[in-house]
Amino acid sequence: MQLPNEIFIPEIVRLVNEGRQVQFTPTGASMRPFIEGGVDNVTLVKPADLQVGDIVLAEIQQQHYVLHRIYAIEGDALTLMGDGNLIGTEHCTRAQVLAKVVAIHSPKGRNKPLTRAWLWRHLKYARRILLKIYRHTCI
Repeated sequence: MQLPNEIFIPEIVRLVNEGRQVQFTPTGASMRPFIEGGVDNVTLVKPADLQVGDIVLAEIQQQHYVLHRIYAIEGDALTLMGDGNLIGTEHCTRAQVLAKVVAIHSPKGRNKPLTRAWLWRHLKYARRILLKIYRHTCI
């Protein structure tokens, strides 16, 4: 059963603010190839010491949430982008970051490496080809 974000996300925020770890299965393809939506699980914690490369759950607009990677930090302003996105970024403040991913779990019971994906971020213009290869060989 899939709950609507307006119910599900506030509960995640409540739990991580209590200091708990929360695990859930994100949907969508915006974090491919590092997180496969509807397949992989992520573990979230209360956000602290945010850095470029971290994957965060953020509220971009009222009740519009994304699970994307931090691409740039300038003071309080963050630029986010999904690893599977070819163009387009989101912008938010540190206060709009609701949780931080600390683990990615595959359905085979293994933890995927929680990489900062430095190389992937710098291959932004080659992603179209790399993601096409990934979709045809890995999915």
